[in-house]
Amino acid sequence: MPSTDQSFLSSCRTDTRLLHEARNRTEHGETSDAIFPTSGFVYDSAEQAEATFEGTIQHLQYSRYGNPTVDALQDRLALLEGAEACQTTSTGMGAVSCALLAQLKAGDRVVASSALFGSTHWLLDSLLPGYGIETVMLDGTDLKAWEEALSKPTQAVLIETPSNPMLDVLDIRHIADLAHKAGAIFMVDNVFATPVGQKPLELGADVVIYSCTKHIDGQGRVMGGAILGSQEWITGTLQPFVRNTGNTLSPFNAWVLSKGLETLRLRVEAMARNAARLADALSELPGITSVRYPGRKDHPHADLARKQMSNGGTLVAFSVANSKKGAFACLNAFRLIAISNNLGDARSLATHPATTTHRKLTQEQRDALGITDGSIRFSVGLEDVEDLIEDLRRGAEAARQAG
Repeated sequence: MPSTDQSFLSSCRTDTRLLHEARNRTEHGETSDAIFPTSGFVYDSAEQAEATFEGTIQHLQYSRYGNPTVDALQDRLALLEGAEACQTTSTGMGAVSCALLAQLKAGDRVVASSALFGSTHWLLDSLLPGYGIETVMLDGTDLKAWEEALSKPTQAVLIETPSNPMLDVLDIRHIADLAHKAGAIFMVDNVFATPVGQKPLELGADVVIYSCTKHIDGQGRVMGGAILGSQEWITGTLQPFVRNTGNTLSPFNAWVLSKGLETLRLRVEAMARNAARLADALSELPGITSVRYPGRKDHPHADLARKQMSNGGTLVAFSVANSKKGAFACLNAFRLIAISNNLGDARSLATHPATTTHRKLTQEQRDALGITDGSIRFSVGLEDVEDLIEDLRRGAEAARQAG
């Protein structure tokens, strides 16, 4: 039997509940949640099966529709985010695409910040227009541009903040007010900030989107996505789309991600402390031409970052001398920091956005976002910060000499 009274836990704080609530504990009394790796479920009778499909009784029917392990993760994510409900998906991009496609139809209009992950940009620029959906992308930091774009009826608004990869910080509350006046549902991709560093729902967002592959897993093991919002929108609009199109999270991945939630706050806060120190160290290295970190006073949106984020985040964007040649020399000189397009890992990772995550954007689009051939996106991990400073020094020197 459980050693902790589950009813007592409802009065405890979030971090405690993430560790101790065990809705699926079996008669064996295991400390770690059980995994239910099953595709389907059986019924006691044909009548029970009929009633399940009618929705007149609650009974699991198929893991594409619901699974105990996946349901437990969704409950924990909703608790952490402060949301009424959560729907998980197989990947982060699955979450982005399902959130948009479940909401939109031909003739609708979506407005988004242009500073987006490359695949999200493709959805808006290439996929949705082909379905007869109007898309408008703008400079997310330009409030006048938002006011103009949202002066007419709109069905969805999407932003990332901080943005990928140059860490622009967008005013969630102001954009939320404009979106709601236009009749839109307002979606925030909160991957870079994490549920620990920023609470978009408290700032006026309707929907929050995550690639759980990043900080929530945090150790580069599995993929997953999550969409959080009101019970009405999740169950009435989103769930039918996800269930019938089959973008389903596996029970094993859900179990791994639940384990990741148990240490999320500890990891993210430690990584953010490292990132703050490394951003300062980078600013003093020869060969580094610019540094962007929301926690630094010289970030163009530093005041807004302090207002809506609890820390500066775990990512740093910096540029090196000698353009692409310098960036490649820098990346190749690292001995600890791995070259990878992933982020949010316990291990430090770095990538060259112009040739990886944002390579499909035109040169004009990259220029508008501030992505140069010398730009590097640095995801800070949990290594000793002094070792990372030494590695960055190696990289900066290699970039300097690349000319």
